[in-house]
Amino acid sequence: MRRIFLLIMGMLFVTSFYACHTEPSPSLSPSPTILPTHTATQVPTQMPNRTPTPTPTLLPSPTPAQMTLEEKVAQLFVIFPEALIRETRVVTSVNQEMKDFLKKYPVGGIILFQANVETPAQLTALIQDLQNASKYPLLMAMDEEGGRVAKIANNPNFNVPKYTSILEVGKTENPALAKELGQNIGKYLKTYGINYNLAPVADVLTNPENTVVGNRSFGSDPQIVAQMVTNVIAGLQEEGVGTCAKHFPGHGDTVADTHKEGVIAPKTWAEMQACELIPFKAAMEQGVHSIMVGHTTTPNVTADGLPNSLSYEMVTKRLRSELGYTGVVITDALNMGAITNDYRSDEAAVLAFLAGCDILLMPKDFEVAYEGVLRAVRDGRISETRLNESVSRILALKQAVMA
Repeated sequence: MRRIFLLIMGMLFVTSFYACHTEPSPSLSPSPTILPTHTATQVPTQMPNRTPTPTPTLLPSPTPAQMTLEEKVAQLFVIFPEALIRETRVVTSVNQEMKDFLKKYPVGGIILFQANVETPAQLTALIQDLQNASKYPLLMAMDEEGGRVAKIANNPNFNVPKYTSILEVGKTENPALAKELGQNIGKYLKTYGINYNLAPVADVLTNPENTVVGNRSFGSDPQIVAQMVTNVIAGLQEEGVGTCAKHFPGHGDTVADTHKEGVIAPKTWAEMQACELIPFKAAMEQGVHSIMVGHTTTPNVTADGLPNSLSYEMVTKRLRSELGYTGVVITDALNMGAITNDYRSDEAAVLAFLAGCDILLMPKDFEVAYEGVLRAVRDGRISETRLNESVSRILALKQAVMA
């Protein structure tokens, strides 16, 4: 069946593919001497004693019209691996329960965190086994921004370039360093099987009291941030890794943390156009694969009072219609306090999808969220035409990064 799907997609899509890195320890450009936290220590990087199964080079999935309704709804979700099991533990390997879960719910992707990452061999095996267990190739996602948010680089068992902070890179005002950062991160992500990086941060750090973004931002000058963001995107995509500019429409002028609670961003749309939106517009022009919508609330822009990730005004009217973005829109994690404090998992998932989002990231309760979206399609609240549009964009993203 997978070979048949490969032939189908070979005819349906005309795309260019990047070279696939298969070594578990890539040859990488050295980290800039002004930026690294320390010299990386050599560590064992041998592969497990088995023949590795590479990620398919073409997407073995049909068009939305050839998928079942249940499969299409499942494709909307990127979940953490612990959602695949009933017990409470950290996932570092794949068991039969997880394989059975993926058969029942062929989700669009899995996102890995620091606890899921132990060694190069373990990470490679985990990702291969997840891919092999899935009917359709998975988006294997990670937040590997560089600096303090780097699940692989901040693990001492990995011999990869390490950066002090994204802010330090921004201070150089050197786009070449930003592109090198993207290339370096892209090389090692692709080597281990991560094909979708939820980076770069495109937020402009205009509030010095902001800690949730802080030194994850390239700085307070929107033009410099835009330059650095576009070059990171270029570097990552040259290595065949999916990209994501976040957190639209900007999280740099806030103080509170959406991980914990609702957060108000007070600026008007005109003020955002003069600052916060500049890096996102540049990312769109660069061809960023996806844009992540944050959970801030913008009362001086939208009248619905909803977090932006759930707001039709923000996602469809502003991002899609006014700014003309046609790529994948992904929510920020739906298990964050700004969402879970006020919405059930099914409510949040349906609202985010109706707002115009394509990928629903990490709902607190995946099965409840999945059933909520499925029920909304069956009841007619969500049209199957709208569902097909999102699935088509997700499949196109997979096609772009499955090299």
